Amino acid sequence: MALKVGKGAEAPPFLVMDVIAAANAREAALPPGAPGVLRMEVGQPSTGAPRGAAEAAIRALQEGAPLGYTEAFGLRSLRERIAGHYREKYGVAVPPSCVAVTVGASGAFPLAFLAAFDVGDRVAMAAPFYPPYANILTALGMVPQVLPCDASTRFQPTVAMLEALDPRPAGLIVASPCNPAGTMLSREELAAIADWCERNGVRLVSDEIYHGLSYGMEESTAAGCSDSAIVVNSFSKYFSMTGWRIGWMVLPEDLVRPVECLAQNMFISAPHIAQVAAEAAFGCAEELEANKAVYARNRALLLRGLPEAGFDRLAEADGAFYLWADIGHLTNNSVEFTARMLAEAGIAATPGVDFDPARGGRFLRFSYCGAEAAMAEAPGRLRDWLKR
Repeated sequence: MALKVGKGAEAPPFLVMDVIAAANAREAALPPGAPGVLRMEVGQPSTGAPRGAAEAAIRALQEGAPLGYTEAFGLRSLRERIAGHYREKYGVAVPPSCVAVTVGASGAFPLAFLAAFDVGDRVAMAAPFYPPYANILTALGMVPQVLPCDASTRFQPTVAMLEALDPRPAGLIVASPCNPAGTMLSREELAAIADWCERNGVRLVSDEIYHGLSYGMEESTAAGCSDSAIVVNSFSKYFSMTGWRIGWMVLPEDLVRPVECLAQNMFISAPHIAQVAAEAAFGCAEELEANKAVYARNRALLLRGLPEAGFDRLAEADGAFYLWADIGHLTNNSVEFTARMLAEAGIAATPGVDFDPARGGRFLRFSYCGAEAAMAEAPGRLRDWLKR
């Protein structure tokens, strides 16, 4: 007799992970001396954890501390340091009691969604969007409500779009800077969206994982706009600590205990050693800003070079480390296009359908957090490939 498979198992793949596997396989098959694959598919800094963070972890290991479970919401000293970060960076008072340390931002989203929403609830998000938003919601029995966005709104939601929703969703996810488009909401736009959510009983979830990585536009946190918003952030991107799996949430008072109970049951706590390193990472500004300077140079190289290569329809790259390219003049099948790009040009990029299943066939995402030399080489390779 066939055994039941749960509906949660129907979650679609996160295609960028398949691209990573294909790029790894191509690299492994290259003959000695052949040009390597230019990795522009994954949003992972090419640098490791800052030196001060690594040294803090080494000290903890050498001292023989047991490094066991922490409180479900994390080390008190780390939560206090995160609260201090909001005071110093944004001028926003966040009680340490409202800070939850999580197993990366990826571990934060299920906790947030389960605490704030019920099975069948609609949660709105702008398209293109980070795929796990929709995939996690669907696996939990909730309903993603997609707001099609384009360059006219800088791929961000607007209050006018929200006003047009009938019925109102239970929640709204915003991301600024966003993945994949790299665009940001201004302070005024974020405040207006937060106000709309408050007035309409819609729970705002603000993904701020790319804060620290903006190029001229001011970053604003939803924690300064709304007492009911959930803020998600992480040490993965600006702090260059992807594999340490350490993130955090700033929670409204009414969700603190519900999220704590969920965290106790689902994760127990984030890894102790990663928490030690994360706390030390706040003292590594000089190294982190040097990393950011590399991204800024990469961004400038590509904003200049990609249009010359034939990719001239790019979203405004306010932040993060992505370029969202409209390739509708080249193809309507971004999956096939990126596969050929990898096989023929040796450049890995992510097909747009990962971020917008309905319209992503005419888009792809380039990541520019890799080595500066690779970013400088990419436009020439792409130009030569398109001329074949």
